[in-house]
Amino acid sequence: MKHGVLEETETETESDSSMLVAKAMEIKKQLERLVKAIVDEDDYRVETADEAIRALSSLKGLKLKKSLSFKPDGHGNLLDVPEDFRCPISGELMKDPVVLATGQTYDRPFIQRWLNEGNRTCPQTKQVLSHTVLTPNHLVQEMISQWCREHGMELPKPVQDIDEEVVTNADRGYLNSLLQKMSSSLSDQKEAAKELRLLTKRSSPFRALFGESIETIPQLLSPLSPGQADTDPDLQEDLITTLLNLSIHDNNKRLVAEHPLVIPLLIESLISGTIQTKSNAAATFFTLAAIDSSKIIIGTSGALNPLIDLLDEGHPLAMKDVASAIFSLCSVLENKGRAINAGAVKVILQKIMDRVLVAELLAILAMLSSHQKAVQEMCELGTVSCLFGIIRESGCEHNKENCIAILYTICFADRTKLKEIKEEEMANGTVSRLARTGTSRAKRKASGILERLNKTGSITHTA
Repeated sequence: MKHGVLEETETETESDSSMLVAKAMEIKKQLERLVKAIVDEDDYRVETADEAIRALSSLKGLKLKKSLSFKPDGHGNLLDVPEDFRCPISGELMKDPVVLATGQTYDRPFIQRWLNEGNRTCPQTKQVLSHTVLTPNHLVQEMISQWCREHGMELPKPVQDIDEEVVTNADRGYLNSLLQKMSSSLSDQKEAAKELRLLTKRSSPFRALFGESIETIPQLLSPLSPGQADTDPDLQEDLITTLLNLSIHDNNKRLVAEHPLVIPLLIESLISGTIQTKSNAAATFFTLAAIDSSKIIIGTSGALNPLIDLLDEGHPLAMKDVASAIFSLCSVLENKGRAINAGAVKVILQKIMDRVLVAELLAILAMLSSHQKAVQEMCELGTVSCLFGIIRESGCEHNKENCIAILYTICFADRTKLKEIKEEEMANGTVSRLARTGTSRAKRKASGILERLNKTGSITHTA
């Protein structure tokens, strides 16, 4: 009787196993399609990610069901790691899953070692790789972490200090093929631009490839006709974003900034692009301005005017990038004057009064306050009361420091404002308080103001 039950159970197990395999194959095909859509598309739908997570969860459940049915012991202490969580090369639980060009997932250190040894095929499919960029597989990483938590296992930690990605001839060939598409049809241009945007975002070695030839930048930008760069907004956004990605690489900064096509197209994109394009163009100016010579080139090109206009426009997505670009550019004297002539003081002060991006804009205003014309405009625009208001209400010591530094400059540049500053000190003791409790720089500036006030007339310090 028991023998018959055993045979029946074994038959049922085999049947169940076949059904699990068939179901798993079906889910894998669905998951492969979804992951490919997520990896290939920069702005994939949230629903697609949700579907992929559900599919992966279902696949995980099936795998667990199968693996738990064949546990080596009867105590439940030893669990088979689901096959899809194992690296195909090492056979171990993946710590840092990444997707290869063929769509297969591997643990980063093992597939990186495979590539560094000169292999240019996928270990599983044997396909020749079009490129060797490795893309993090966040979906699989999350499912592995969840599986570990559910079974009381320590979460896997990515291996540190693995070998850097290497630039290969295959990568060079792939870059050239993408750049050649920039002289092809619009659909080819858009497809190549999107791929270049993704690759330059993910891979530092791929960004470095652009520095190997002076022809790469003009090839990249050839679809953007000066004066008509916004003909296709999506194409413009992808190419400008690619420029941003390239400019992050230190060796590319001069190459990008000094090419005659780049800055005019960035300026045009500040004016006519989508808000994302405008933001990324501003961010590109910020990264390029890391080199002093580039600050001068950008400033003389007229970029500060559209940057300040964009700041005035006040779109939340672009504000920080714009403020960062203006701050960096205005670290040279010539650009301070250009920014002031473009109306920077009025725009910045209005944003500060509206309590928008206060810290960043106060830093710019403090930098501009070394220019006489800027101080004159500040005095005319009610800056003193605004700055004292921020000092009283702010809990940020850096903001207070910038406020008192600007007030110090005003105090010595315009005697007519001394009365207003003195009245504030008599009423609230704001300057005295900073002289005692502020940062070292704030203390110096506050003490300097108090000395100035004492020289111009009697003043009673408040406690």
